[in-house]
Amino acid sequence: MFDHVFRPGAIGGLTLPHRVVMGAMHLNLETLDDDGAALAAFYQERARGGAALIVTGGTAVSPAGAGGPGYGMADDPGHRAALRRAADAVHEAGGLIALQLFHAGRYALPGAPGTDGGPPVAPSAVFSRFARVTPRELTHEEILATVADFARGAGVARELGFDAVEVMGSEGYLINQFTAPLTNRRGDAWGGDAERRRSFPVAVLSAVRAEVGPDFPVLFRMSGADLVPDGTPREETAALAVALAGAGADALAVGVGWHESQVPTVQAQVPAGTWAVHAKEIKRALRAAGHGAVPVIASNRFNRLAQADEVLAGGEVDFVALARPFLADAEIVTKSAAGRGDSVDICIACNEACIDRSFGTERVSCLVNPRAGYEREFPARARPAPGRAGRYAVIGAGPAGLEAARTLARLGHQVEVFEAAAEPGGQFRLAARVPGKAEFGETVRHRVRELAELDVPLRLGHRIGHGDLAALRELDGVVLATGVVPCLPTLPGLALPHVVDYPKAFADPHTLGPRVAIVGGGGIAVDLAHLLTGDPYAKVTPEEFLAAHDLTAPRITAAATRAEHRPGRGPREVTLMRRTGRIGAGIGPSTRWVVMAELRSAGVRTLTGVRYEEITRDGVRIVDAEGQPQLVAADHVVLAAGQEPERDAAALLSAAGIPFETAGGAAGTEGLNAVRATAEGLRAAHRIARNRSPRQQNRNGRDGRNGIARNASAQNRIAQNR
Repeated sequence: MFDHVFRPGAIGGLTLPHRVVMGAMHLNLETLDDDGAALAAFYQERARGGAALIVTGGTAVSPAGAGGPGYGMADDPGHRAALRRAADAVHEAGGLIALQLFHAGRYALPGAPGTDGGPPVAPSAVFSRFARVTPRELTHEEILATVADFARGAGVARELGFDAVEVMGSEGYLINQFTAPLTNRRGDAWGGDAERRRSFPVAVLSAVRAEVGPDFPVLFRMSGADLVPDGTPREETAALAVALAGAGADALAVGVGWHESQVPTVQAQVPAGTWAVHAKEIKRALRAAGHGAVPVIASNRFNRLAQADEVLAGGEVDFVALARPFLADAEIVTKSAAGRGDSVDICIACNEACIDRSFGTERVSCLVNPRAGYEREFPARARPAPGRAGRYAVIGAGPAGLEAARTLARLGHQVEVFEAAAEPGGQFRLAARVPGKAEFGETVRHRVRELAELDVPLRLGHRIGHGDLAALRELDGVVLATGVVPCLPTLPGLALPHVVDYPKAFADPHTLGPRVAIVGGGGIAVDLAHLLTGDPYAKVTPEEFLAAHDLTAPRITAAATRAEHRPGRGPREVTLMRRTGRIGAGIGPSTRWVVMAELRSAGVRTLTGVRYEEITRDGVRIVDAEGQPQLVAADHVVLAAGQEPERDAAALLSAAGIPFETAGGAAGTEGLNAVRATAEGLRAAHRIARNRSPRQQNRNGRDGRNGIARNASAQNRIAQNR
């Protein structure tokens, strides 16, 4: 199906079986005190899944270059051992691996090793809104030393057995900072005009090439568009690409955007393939300069091989880099090559467990694949010895329950799922209704398909009751993932007919009037506001997205980076209210600013620090943050002020002495989000499978594999009680 993706290609002396590169991701596995075992397991699983060339997360070429405390460094013997182990593991799986050479510059976060409490370094002392600090300007001697650091890092990569290196010169990190007038205000040999601004990246590449020799592949990741005011001008970007090709780059990978950009680049609101336009421009510039043989790699916002195939079909780029899709499904390539693209777990671009975590120290993982980063702790598949398979029930088919069920089934156990609602998905059903979040529904559909393939019955419309307890006692255990129910505030007027809870509002938003007041300002309330007002980026094409941000190609200049797009008010007037904290405070930092900009564009009113007085027929009477009483006029009032665990099934199981593990909302609502729910579903499944008692194991040895799927004494009694 993917004729263009599955054509062999070459980068330098490397021959690759297809045109997909696994792009670099910082994982916070790099500095784990486990001798590199987790890092090696992560990369090896992706190599086995078909990632022909893997680019690692950035390895800092010096202490000053580390992005934060979770970054490994090329001059650290411990990190070198971890890198060697990772390279060996990838080779064992038949893959190739490139080490990314990295220097954060003014993006080094507090706690980065080289800062030692002082400011990071940069071409010029320009305040960084990302690191919230003004960096120290590098001296000429320090710049030369940094060039040598990159070369030394490349030598380390070759020594450790890596197949290539990638120089990180994009996304606003040090090398990119030298090319942008915004951050390079020097007047010496390293800045002042276009030629001198590109002298640092060219010097780095030349030094790396000299260190590793002509036959060792060197990739260079450059910025196709900085998307910040006074960023690298378009014509200088093209000239830099030509200069890098002339200096010996074996491939140019094209990134886009800085962390300080006010244009979304990797969020779900960005249409797939939007940024390929910049890779195509660079390829045209290379061809015009006689460097057309240098491969160009497009990246950012691809999550399906079909999208990559479409971009490759035009012949304007040579490879496509996917990063987060390899988190969501390590087998995205092999499944697609085998014609099983519909079985691929799709990256939903939520950023919650990946990008947001990468800026801290928590291990990077994935909402739709919570095994990512934990491959050693949680084997993907295992087959128990004959007669040792367990028999389990999962109560609840939300994100936590679906994850628990597929995990138990993958481990070779027999599982049955019971869901009180008529449809599976739980809170994901609500999210999938929100414009821009349709991929949440795809995650549910994928889980249901996989459970069917694993012979896991899914009993919908079945609420567990007393009549089910006898059958449940015959099992080895239960995973309880019944989710949450709305938490109703204590407020006069709740019984009025125009007051509804958020599940009802999501189920039928068209019944709500033109003025809606939402009591609550968390993630669910924000999603509801989007549902009621529409989304300016819903189902837009890449061209429409670029035009909405005044970025219509080819006119991409520093002056054309205005992010604010106001399509006009939505169909309703919506007010979000919250007692304490910010609106949408629980939304991840890489996404919240995009979401809030959309709410502002849609004319959504937000009020914080309020005190609710009562709900009346005219709306909600509050005291605002200034202590002034006011009426928030509304035709309907929606309650979205919190959740509490659904406890009925837990009480039944506890009273009956049936062993169970909880996951997701059933385990508690503090800090609850979809990432926690799926991760707890995974962990609950492994815990309950590990903790089977000897009595249970012996009994299953006698019963053989006549488990829940075929056991009349269990399944039939439960089914009869539906």
